[in-house]
Amino acid sequence: MPSSPSTSCAAAPTLHFLCGKIGAGKSTLAAELASRPATLLLSEDRWLAALYPGEILDVTDYGRCAARLRNAIGEHVASLAGAGLSVVLDFPANTRRSREWLREVAAQAGCAHRLHYLDVPDAVCKARLRARNASGTHPFTTTDAQYDAITAYFVEPSEDEGFDIVRHVPDGGKPAGLL
Repeated sequence: MPSSPSTSCAAAPTLHFLCGKIGAGKSTLAAELASRPATLLLSEDRWLAALYPGEILDVTDYGRCAARLRNAIGEHVASLAGAGLSVVLDFPANTRRSREWLREVAAQAGCAHRLHYLDVPDAVCKARLRARNASGTHPFTTTDAQYDAITAYFVEPSEDEGFDIVRHVPDGGKPAGLL
């Protein structure tokens, strides 16, 4: 028997944003979130590696290329949500400025959003980063010095930014509740 709209209602689309230092587990959580039905994953690292092979050598290069990608993809993300898909943006929401862009995308999409904050200590992030570098499975490698330089820009999210924040902590990565 065919289902009626009232019995087969899909979940409303949600935009998922990720905040956390390099090696905090953003991409791992992104993949987990994207495994849900009607959910699409967009990975900044994969897009940047495909669009700018060999061009991202330092933080300045990253900033230039990432800005181009954000300018191109924001409206597309809003369209995907408008079509009923949830979207996991594996783009680092690590500064107030990057989160402002994500708020604009959320406003354009007009749907629910969550900012997943992976609150992981530097020592854990660096250990994970070294293991990731050694595995060769990530499109970019990052040294401890680069980690320190990039992490200097990191700003913890706050409630006044207007996000539905879910904090994830080490030891199982279980949400510790809303901030």
